[in-house]
Amino acid sequence: MYSPISELYVDGRRFYVKRDDLIDPFLAGNKYRKLYTLLQTPPQKLKTVISYGGTQSNAMLAIAAMCKSKGWEFVYYTKPVSHAQKDENCGNFYHAKRLGMKHVEIARDFYRDFIASLRLNLDEETFVIDQGGAVEEARLGLEVLAKEIREQSFHLRSLATPSGTGTTALFLALSLPEYRVYTTPCVGDADYLREQMSALHEIPDNLTILEPKKKYHFAKPYREFLEIQQKLLSGGVEFDLIYAPGMWRTLLEQTNEEILYIHSGGVSGNESMLQRYKQKGFI
Repeated sequence: MYSPISELYVDGRRFYVKRDDLIDPFLAGNKYRKLYTLLQTPPQKLKTVISYGGTQSNAMLAIAAMCKSKGWEFVYYTKPVSHAQKDENCGNFYHAKRLGMKHVEIARDFYRDFIASLRLNLDEETFVIDQGGAVEEARLGLEVLAKEIREQSFHLRSLATPSGTGTTALFLALSLPEYRVYTTPCVGDADYLREQMSALHEIPDNLTILEPKKKYHFAKPYREFLEIQQKLLSGGVEFDLIYAPGMWRTLLEQTNEEILYIHSGGVSGNESMLQRYKQKGFI
């Protein structure tokens, strides 16, 4: 069953939203698309899935949900985590641990080398997913999404999705050459994003990277991010507080056509992010 498309009016403009956030409470959005190939993998084929990254990660939670459903062990590596975060009773990290994720901390000085060695001496029943789900296997899930968009999006010819590693935007643009695909870097700058995408495939001409006018640090609370997230919520759709606000700001500032926004999911992380906004005094 295809995820539905909603209309959303923002600052007098009409947008359309592909509601991939409604697929599943935890395994939704672009993470569902990236993990599509593994979701089709028979449970008996694997025993362990390994990944790494930050504790706010939507991919971490999605992988935990997938492994729970498949009966696979999930081992997740991070840099050292504060005691306060370990004790949180909400947010992606909390829910991923409840789903059975085994969390392993690696000292900062050794983290980079450790991650680089993850694929050494792996057995056939262990699979490594790079940070954010940036793997070639993600392409099939994005091709499925592309098929849905072709059959649902009627007159639209412009799409938008925010980027961490750029995997979703890249494979979507490759799968839909007749569409313009907008994205914006949410981790690092445009040069970093191009580097990440180029490691997977040559960047196609129909993929447009919109550079934010202001430099934002990943996962840090910003008053303007909260304001636009609340504005979108008042329009009837909840978006995450980490990736979506930056993408929406660039779309409103740098585009003028009707656009289909691909909802990346990740709203499960808003619970803990809103607590950080309260601590900052923004709420």
